[in-house]
Formats: sequence, structure tokens, C-alpha cells
Amino acid sequence: MNAGRGLMVALALALAAGIGGNPATAALPAAVNGTTTIAPMLESVTPAVVNIAVISQAPQHDNPLLRDPFFRRFFNIPDMPQGRPQASAGSGVIVDAARGYVITNHHVIANAREIQVTLKDRRRLRARLVGSDAATDIALLQIEAAGLTALRFGDSDRAQVGDFVVAIGNPFGLGQTVTSGIISALGRSGLRVEGYEDFIQTDASINPGNSGGALVNFRGELIGINTAIIGPAGGSVGIGFAVPAAIVRAVMDQLVEHGEVRRGRLGVAIQDLTPDLADALQVTGEAGAVIAQVERGSAADRAGIRPGDVVISVDDQPVASGTELRNRIGLLRIGTPVRLTFLRGGTPQTVTVRTAK
Repeated sequence: MNAGRGLMVALALALAAGIGGNPATAALPAAVNGTTTIAPMLESVTPAVVNIAVISQAPQHDNPLLRDPFFRRFFNIPDMPQGRPQASAGSGVIVDAARGYVITNHHVIANAREIQVTLKDRRRLRARLVGSDAATDIALLQIEAAGLTALRFGDSDRAQVGDFVVAIGNPFGLGQTVTSGIISALGRSGLRVEGYEDFIQTDASINPGNSGGALVNFRGELIGINTAIIGPAGGSVGIGFAVPAAIVRAVMDQLVEHGEVRRGRLGVAIQDLTPDLADALQVTGEAGAVIAQVERGSAADRAGIRPGDVVISVDDQPVASGTELRNRIGLLRIGTPVRLTFLRGGTPQTVTVRTAK
């Protein structure tokens, strides 16, 4: 019995010390090459992340009659005071040093009267709004300064659950802060009633003020723009969301070219494929987007798509839901040819549709 107890103690000591007598250490990502710090990577990328201060006009909540000058004059009501300016803070990412382009969230700069960008070296610059897209919550600013550092785009389509990432931003207006974690999920949606949602979910701490900041992989590449959190008190509980770099880049290109996003349309109303719908439409599986309605004369109508068709892929990439189809089509430019594969009565068919205005 004593011998058994002694064996257990020896085993416990061996486990505590680690194999070969070395202290046990937490597993580190291969990307850091055996080191215990990512400071060199951060030193090169953090100058590209900026703080954004926004001055906006407070909205007036009052009786519409009080806005009528004749009504105020008749009842001898004095002129209404203007709303007080409101200040708010967020984050942004320099993505083009030569042209001074800064990406942030639409909700950070919405209704802005003045936008100021503060660099890591404490230079404060006035920013011009190039364009903004509420549906993806992405906005593009432009600043003029020498010696800017830009963050290069990574391939967010190759991101995987478990990849190590860092979130860089300006939480609570404290100044630049770095938090780390992993990618917790991909393709998240359902956060908003409207908009194009295909979020990267991360457990890296994201708090108010991080909006518009960078989600960076351990290669120092931008894979997302931090945009939303889920928290009962408005703070981080390990569930944060970022707009993937692929979406950011597509939106940015249109904002540079047009100052807005001009989306192509198929002219259909869609819904998710449910088990009941699958039975009624004689299709197997539960992945796909059901065409509920087709506008007469639309691109889809001209291509021969009918209500009841179940779209299962776009350009040979599988489509799991109506939201996914909406995201794929809604980010394409007008006039882009799209290869749709759909089921009609259980039989697969393929057509090419050119998105319309």
C-alpha cells in the first residue's frame, strides 16, 4: 500500500515537472516559431491601427410642429436651440499608406460632422469620408500625412477555427490596446435584422471603442475589421465579431471607385430550406436557398429561374442558406456573371445569370 502511494506521488511529481524534468508549458502556435512573444510582429503592425474621434450633432427629439417657424412665431415660441455636439471614439486601420486610406466601421462615423484620426506616434489628422456602406458596416476615410504604415490584407477565406489572432484597437478610449485569442467560429450571422453578415467570431477581447480596429493573424495580416460584441453589460465576454477581409476589400474597391457600393441584383426573394420545404419540393438535404418569388423581367426571370427552385451553389461554391446566397450576390458588382446551380423537382440544373441594377 505504501509502495502504491509512493508510485502515485512520484508520478504526480513527474507530471508537474514535465517530460525530461522541464517545467510544463502551455501550447503555443507554430507561427511564433518556438518563441513566447509576438512583440516583433506587433511592432510592425500596430502603427497601422489608429484611433478615431468623431464629432456629431445630437439628434433633436421633439414635436415636429416646433420645427415650423410660422407655428413658433404664431405662438411666440423662441427659436429652437441647436443640438449639442456629441463626441465618440472608435478605431481604424490604414490599408493604403500612399493614398492615406483608413478603414473603419460605418457606425463609428455615422452622422459625423468632423472626423479626426490619431496615429500611434500621436499625430492628429483631419479625415475625409470617401464613402460608407451601412449594409456591411464598413466606411473608408482618407488622411494626408507622410510616413504612414499600412496593414496588408490577409486571405480571410483561408481562416480556420482555432487560428490564433490578435485584436488591436482603442477600447473605452484608453488608447491602443492589443488582446489575443483564437477564431471561435466562421460565417456567423443573425446579429442584425438587415445587412450582409458573414462574421468571423473570436474570443479575443473586443470592447466598446474597438469598433473599426484590426483583427490580425500571427503573420501580421489583416483578416477582419472588428465590428460587434455580445455582452450583457456592453463589455467583452469572449464573443466578438469581425467583418472578414474579403468583404472589406470588395466594399473598399467600390467605395474608392464610386463613393458607394453599387450592388448587383438577381431580382428574387429567398428563404432558407427547411425539412418541410425539402419534402414539398422533392429535394434531399437541408442545405440551400429556396427561391420564393421572381420579379418579372429581372435577371433571374430572363435566366429561367422559377419560384420553388433551390439554389445549392454559386460559382461552384456550396450555398447552405438564404443568408449565404444573399451575401454572395449582394457583394457582387452590377453586371457580374454568376453561375447558379439549383434543384428543380430534385433534378440539378445550372444557369449563368448576369447581375442587374
